[in-house]
Amino acid sequence: MTSSTTSPEPAAPAHPGHPRPTRLYGPAIARDPDALYAELRHRYGPVAPVLLDGDIPAWFVLGYREVNHVTSNPRLFARDCRRWNAWDLVPDDWPLMPYVGWTPSVMFAEGPEHRRRAGAIGDALDAADRTELTNLCVAICDRLIDGFSGNGEADLIAEYSAQITLQVMARLFGLPEADIPALVQDVADSLDVAEKAVAAHQRIHARMQDLVRTKARRPGLDVPSRLIAHPAGLSEDEIVIDLLVVLAAAQQPVGNWIGNTLRLMLVDDRFSMSLQGGRGSITQALNEVLWETTPTQNFIGRWAVHDCMLGEQRIRRGDLLVLGFAAANTDPQVCPRSRSAQNPDANRAHMSFGHGEHGCPFPGPELGELIARTSVEVLLDRLPDVEIAVRPETLEWRPSLWMRGLFALPVRFSPAADDDLLSYDPDLFEEDELD
Repeated sequence: MTSSTTSPEPAAPAHPGHPRPTRLYGPAIARDPDALYAELRHRYGPVAPVLLDGDIPAWFVLGYREVNHVTSNPRLFARDCRRWNAWDLVPDDWPLMPYVGWTPSVMFAEGPEHRRRAGAIGDALDAADRTELTNLCVAICDRLIDGFSGNGEADLIAEYSAQITLQVMARLFGLPEADIPALVQDVADSLDVAEKAVAAHQRIHARMQDLVRTKARRPGLDVPSRLIAHPAGLSEDEIVIDLLVVLAAAQQPVGNWIGNTLRLMLVDDRFSMSLQGGRGSITQALNEVLWETTPTQNFIGRWAVHDCMLGEQRIRRGDLLVLGFAAANTDPQVCPRSRSAQNPDANRAHMSFGHGEHGCPFPGPELGELIARTSVEVLLDRLPDVEIAVRPETLEWRPSLWMRGLFALPVRFSPAADDDLLSYDPDLFEEDELD
């Protein structure tokens, strides 16, 4: 890694807890995450003083043990961002405001209130029948593949992995089929420039509000209806905002999990048998991605409840801690790089779903894996001779410190004849089928 990546000019201003922080932003900062994490570890140890966009001070927790400690102790490191001692430094248009701006959602709730909200979400998701959910996912994947299988080429990100999770979640939510294309477009727009994103967020919120009100009048076998009927007694506003949290938590992470796994299986010789109909290594590839190129690289965050020491750094009350999930997964103190070569599927103690009270709650990881595994299986079944269409080293990762995913994954394969296209059963998309 070049020194310009972690020591840009002009020199970074002093950090309240350390005289020589590293800027954790800029055009080159996410170019080589592994090298970045290794250099930060070498320079500071398991907890690094960093400056986020606009030179806002924070602590970057790199060590596996330290991430585990922070996420396991909500009384010491809490989720309510209103504790932050640096709010006076943060402008209203701060780029990371969507991650830290307080909302009355399950994301920032704590203690009994968080358990009430998270428990209701978990129960509502867990009620979905796994076999029916698998069938739904297969039908959605077949439908997407039908759209490009006759071309002999495709971009497996834009045309496949980026679309699957949202379509599955829309149907779990009981959203009418006719409304799903608009939701897909709004979610895409919400990741665009600020003006476009704000309008898209407003439309998504309005759509969820209308959905909850509709389900209150005509309940079905879907997630919003179950939340409305749940003994936790959630209000309409609570259900709406928590549905938005669930949608966001599923869409990009699971989509990138699918895309990153397909990339690994197409470029790594160890998985070549899977491309010829074998399935044994798909689970292995899914797990390896969570260790090596996890979709959620870093997460904001936690706020220190009291002054304390962490990784030999003095943390002040109200300091922001950024959780380095990807760095923790590759911490050489506990996760030697030879791990995957020994038995990559044996160890699932990665931090990719978070940990503790505010980690991804059951059954989120299970359902995410079901969607990801099914998506990979269907693609390899439908396109058994699929191969990458560019040199692997030319694939470009999105320049994000927070999420890990490709811009595109171009592939080629034998075009399907018209009579090879699969028809899908529209009854699979009915909400009653997901109970």
